Amino acid sequence: MIQIKDLSLAFGDQIIFDETSMEIKDGERVGLIGQNGTGKSTLLRILTGELEPDQGKIETSRDYRIGYLEQHLHFTQPTVLEEGCLGLREEDEYNVWKVEKILSGLGFSTEDFHKAPSDFSGGYQIRLNLAKVLVSEPDLLLLDEPTNYLDIVSIRWLVSFLKKWPSELILITHDRNIMNSITTHTMAVHRQTIRKTEGDTIKLYGQIAEEEEMYQRTAANAAKKRQEIEAYINRFRAKASLASLVQSKIKKLKKEKVLEELKTIQTLGFEFNAAEFRARNICKIDNLSFGYTPENQLIKGLSITIEKGDRIGIIGKNGKGKSTLLELIAGELTPDSGEIVDHMHCAKGYFGQTNIERLDPKMTVEDEIQSADPALDYGKVRRMCGNMMFSGDLAKKPISVLSGGEKSRVSLGKILLHPANFLLLDEPTNHLDAESCDALIAAIDNFDGAVALVTHNEMFLHHLATRLIVFDGGKVFLFEGSYADFLKKVGWSND
Repeated sequence: MIQIKDLSLAFGDQIIFDETSMEIKDGERVGLIGQNGTGKSTLLRILTGELEPDQGKIETSRDYRIGYLEQHLHFTQPTVLEEGCLGLREEDEYNVWKVEKILSGLGFSTEDFHKAPSDFSGGYQIRLNLAKVLVSEPDLLLLDEPTNYLDIVSIRWLVSFLKKWPSELILITHDRNIMNSITTHTMAVHRQTIRKTEGDTIKLYGQIAEEEEMYQRTAANAAKKRQEIEAYINRFRAKASLASLVQSKIKKLKKEKVLEELKTIQTLGFEFNAAEFRARNICKIDNLSFGYTPENQLIKGLSITIEKGDRIGIIGKNGKGKSTLLELIAGELTPDSGEIVDHMHCAKGYFGQTNIERLDPKMTVEDEIQSADPALDYGKVRRMCGNMMFSGDLAKKPISVLSGGEKSRVSLGKILLHPANFLLLDEPTNHLDAESCDALIAAIDNFDGAVALVTHNEMFLHHLATRLIVFDGGKVFLFEGSYADFLKKVGWSND
């Protein structure tokens, strides 16, 4: 069990926590929710001891061990397996099979076990860190968006693994379905406090909404009564016969605490700017093939006609060609053979994984938004900044100080300014919080055009996809149907 008592923390004028307390009891698996920037990751850093609060203390039982997914990549062993074994507890040092099981679940092959960690991409190196923390079996496991580095197959394995986690767990993820399937409790960072309840995210948000509605009614009634008393005082202040009663009411007003009106919490709300398109077929891919080397052909003979209104989910393991396919459709790569033919009125909006990297760290948010179209008037630029939750002085923040989620919102804002009828979205949910993901689902759902979406977020696939391009079993193929249909009729080759 772990307890936080009277926690307070501020960064300058920004209050993160204000004398808040909470506890996690034995065996509770807790989903941690809240908007980006409210303090979710900050809370994990406090729990690990990386960050000292201004006030408050953390209490745990003796020898309580906390495990945290490190983003820092530093490896000392010559092979993946040996590095993974560093996570084993002393009493488990000979149980190499535990490491092998977890590495396999996270997408490493038997051959990979004997390769150097440096041979792998940053995403797979993060997976190795994840394997080390899982195999260490801490008393409290802290996971901050672990699915950002995993493909669908590995995510499904991790969800199954965490459902059986025997001790305490705090999980941050933008995928509500994953969170709700794993956790026993939900905890929210909300208005500088920590709120926790047994049950899922819907239950906690419902409780918060009810309490805030009651607070607002109470505050409104109190304000009305205060006005009535103030009017009485002003009316009879000069009347000698009522002097004692007036003074009594004045004293009463001074003692009463004024309930301030709750500030409106800003949420991400937007819609894509749909360019008019009256034809049926927007893009045709005919016998497309591509590989970075002749020995590594990622795509062979893919054909599909994309229609207005299509919602195409592009799914599969990492490194198999999903992002490459979007780059080909976007015109950023040239096919080895075959062709991609766009309708003459096709207008594409492309959100790639490198969009964040293309932002200029020296520019401000409003400068980056403006750069999407230098001809835009300043008012429209500022409105888009506000839509992306950069209202007021926040629009003046330099890109260099933004979080990953904030940079994603800037990139989305730039795309939204351009009329498009064919959206190409590559993992747009990475670095977004759950509320922003909800807004994105609604925006895609309302978009009057075609969408091709690379995602490992099964919630998005279930909500949106009507057709699938699947990278699995060493090949790429078209599946006509929903994601639920795919799981039922085909499934993953190694499920």
